[in-house]
Amino acid sequence: MKNTIKSLLSRPEISALVITIFLIIVFSFISDRFFNSRNFMVILAAYPEYALVALGVTILMISGEFDLSVGSVFAVAPIVTVILVNDGYNQYWAIILGLISAAALGFVNALVTLLFKIPSFITTLGMLFMARSIAIGICGGFPPSFPKGWDTDWLVGRMDMIRMSLFWLIGIALVLNFILKKTNFGSWIYATGENKQAANDLGINTFAVKTTCFIICSTLAGYAGIIQSLRIKTAITSLGLGLELNAIASAVVGGASLFGGIGSAFGALVGTFLLAMIDNILILTRVDGNWFKFGLGIMIIIAVILNTYTKNRADNIRLKEDE
Repeated sequence: MKNTIKSLLSRPEISALVITIFLIIVFSFISDRFFNSRNFMVILAAYPEYALVALGVTILMISGEFDLSVGSVFAVAPIVTVILVNDGYNQYWAIILGLISAAALGFVNALVTLLFKIPSFITTLGMLFMARSIAIGICGGFPPSFPKGWDTDWLVGRMDMIRMSLFWLIGIALVLNFILKKTNFGSWIYATGENKQAANDLGINTFAVKTTCFIICSTLAGYAGIIQSLRIKTAITSLGLGLELNAIASAVVGGASLFGGIGSAFGALVGTFLLAMIDNILILTRVDGNWFKFGLGIMIIIAVILNTYTKNRADNIRLKEDE
């Protein structure tokens, strides 16, 4: 029994999961419009896009870094993709090149941060503005026309009430979870975020680890932006505005540590879903939408407190067993 409790308490996403289940139960009784398939279809409409960004941000935070530019990268990739399709490129090659453009921005973030030893907060804040300017500049300030007859069903088409993008999200999350939990590289990410110097002393190439995490983060942000662009059938320069803070909030609520070394792919999914659900609850209860930011702030504080508490409880149980 103690081992089960210790295992649950040691999972970083447990607090967000408990809060999510609690809110689902409570609001199922409060509003008959909440717990039904139509409402959950509304919640899940944009969920894969935001969860993909949160996944990338979580992995980067585990390695001990931040990325404030994901919202701007979210806009760059689809605009590059749409422009290339309009120029006659095959749609699949255009998407690949759009993802490469996103990965390139992540690579620049990594090089500037790691080579010049600048805090990633500062580096990616600068990239936030530069990438947004790139998005505006390459399309001349006007949204490129969305190509007609573009086959998007394989990425955002519906299967009954669920979009294909949700299956892509699940697949990517499973792969990332496997990498984090079952591979040496995943162990290197956690070790690098927990103590970079100790990781270096163990022979881990922390430069390569962090660089890879930056690239993964930006690529997922770009991929999410492409999905949203295909879903709404437009590519505008304002895509992803403010998304970076929501993504970091989702990661933190999902159990990722602001200091690195702690987090999970599942936690990113739970954190994103919890915030999307809170937004939906505010709409159903007809509360002013501006209060969502207030609720978001509360959730971040509560999540950090609960995560710290559960981690300390798990550590105490482990110490008692050692004694």
